Amino acid sequence: MTHVLRDGSEADLATRYLLNALRFHTQAEIATHLGVTARAVRHWAVKEDVPQKYIFGLQRLLPLELPLNDDAPFRFIDLFAGVGGIRMAFEELGGQCVFTSEWDSYAQKTYAENYPGGHSIHGDITQIDANEIPDHDLLLAGFPCQPFSIAGVSKKNALGRAHGFSDETQGTLFFDVCRIIESKQPRAFLLENVKNLMSHDKGRTFDVIKRSLDDLGYDIHTRIIDGAHFVPQHRERILIAGFRKADRISFDWNALPLPPKGTHTLAEILHRTDGREPRLPWDGDRFFNHASQQVDPKYTLTDNLWSYLQGYAEKHRAKGNGFGFGLVYPHSVTRTLSARYYKDGSEILLYQGEGKNPRRLTPRECARLMGFPDTFRISVSDTRAYKQFGNSVVVDVMRHAAKLMQPALSADILEPELPFVYSLAS
Repeated sequence: MTHVLRDGSEADLATRYLLNALRFHTQAEIATHLGVTARAVRHWAVKEDVPQKYIFGLQRLLPLELPLNDDAPFRFIDLFAGVGGIRMAFEELGGQCVFTSEWDSYAQKTYAENYPGGHSIHGDITQIDANEIPDHDLLLAGFPCQPFSIAGVSKKNALGRAHGFSDETQGTLFFDVCRIIESKQPRAFLLENVKNLMSHDKGRTFDVIKRSLDDLGYDIHTRIIDGAHFVPQHRERILIAGFRKADRISFDWNALPLPPKGTHTLAEILHRTDGREPRLPWDGDRFFNHASQQVDPKYTLTDNLWSYLQGYAEKHRAKGNGFGFGLVYPHSVTRTLSARYYKDGSEILLYQGEGKNPRRLTPRECARLMGFPDTFRISVSDTRAYKQFGNSVVVDVMRHAAKLMQPALSADILEPELPFVYSLAS
């Protein structure tokens, strides 16, 4: 195996190592590794003059697996990355991810398992200097939705807690996205959040978001898309695409063709009990026993839990409320999978026949419900996996969004006064 090198005979070997290391690590991380100050690293990078004695230390910072692709049509960064659902869509089009931020250590583990090699995964985005983020064409961010979701707002109202931008732990993270956009000025960005973002605080929250992005010099385009167009799950999310005003990109979400809802049913993602369930070496019999051709019994609700959920639903029906469980069948389209699915699975319970208790979906079935391929590794506990997929995106929605945005990312915009018009039909 060989270490990755950036082309350029004008740079000596140590400088080439440093410039490439900066694509995978921050200046502070490199400084700590070498035992020098971040100021020294910054000086070397600007002057392109690195002391030769640091050559082997820099070499150890370079990945052994993923070579830098100078021919990549576009480069992007992945913020609030989760397990990498948005990245998957843009990487399939040839894009190169040059920076990742995700604060949850368990999500980092799943992400690293499925995107080995390359750059390290950074944690708290609020602690990252935008100047240390590599240049990129596209910024991707599924910034936290809990402060704006209907379920999150309802719960926080009941507990007297702040939500939206008043939620200082998560709600203000949008402004870190703005901070990075302002500093790096990417060609474009794609933001994803819950549908309720548009109506939160009587629309004032979304007005702040639109005004902030407009002030940064971007034209923004929004569309709400239900995942049910692509998978058997109702999951309405807002996508916010932005393009630099100076580039005069003509973009239209209406050019995105959406298949009719209902063409995908739950049967497509369930474990097959007729001998056709693929044997995945990385899953083994964790979720499905191939010898007995049955889903592991641990996913079937206990008598106590099933009785409790039925009683809970009946109590709320008597009060005229809609709270309860969601019983589904192979021909069904499910409710939205949430991060709380690990608690009791109540929003999606699969009917197993008369006289039998229903069961939860397995983590593998949840991955399929979100559009992840079976090659996607689930290396964390069931509880963590349920949270991760409940917080993720429908990959097929992102694939279609990526295809619509791709021409603007790959084109050489030499004459910005001439609008660049395109659609998926072209």
